[in-house]
Amino acid sequence: MGYLDEICAANGELLLWVAVIMTNRLEPPDIHHLNAAEGWLGLSNTTEAKDELAKLSLTVLGHPDVLRVKYHLYEKSKEWAKAADTAQLLCQVVPEAPFGWIHLAYALHELRRTREAYDVLIPIADQFPDEYVIRYNLACYCCQMGQLDEARAWLKKAIGLIGADTIKEMAASDPDLERMKEEIRQF
Repeated sequence: MGYLDEICAANGELLLWVAVIMTNRLEPPDIHHLNAAEGWLGLSNTTEAKDELAKLSLTVLGHPDVLRVKYHLYEKSKEWAKAADTAQLLCQVVPEAPFGWIHLAYALHELRRTREAYDVLIPIADQFPDEYVIRYNLACYCCQMGQLDEARAWLKKAIGLIGADTIKEMAASDPDLERMKEEIRQF
């Protein structure tokens, strides 16, 4: 159980509280601290970003925009367990948004839990028919698990959404698709 799950278990009302808060717009000074944190992350300064996030009011910590920035902080810091926990909370708070699902799967993959990453995306792929990243990432996960036929099928779906040239460009530097590099060049 991750630290965010422990928080939810300790306070059963937390998700309801988060759902109410997420409908509210962030106001000053919180919006300024969040914007500053994003700016610092853009400059790859995780220390300053963390300092800005620490200045946020407790009442906004469950806001989807705050969780998104926290995810990026953990991603940039390569704190994959915290990134996965944060993305999982995003999936609970805004299940209709693909960001949480995509990034939960990615963090799990980075934790070498590729089967779990695959299992996160498979059930929601049809909910987001225009999200090529879901299909591309599923192709990567399948390739890593040795399921090359399924990887090809997912790549074809991604190509159908954004085109072969973009997929070739992405795959050229993607170690997850190394087994299929020659084949992908032929697309």
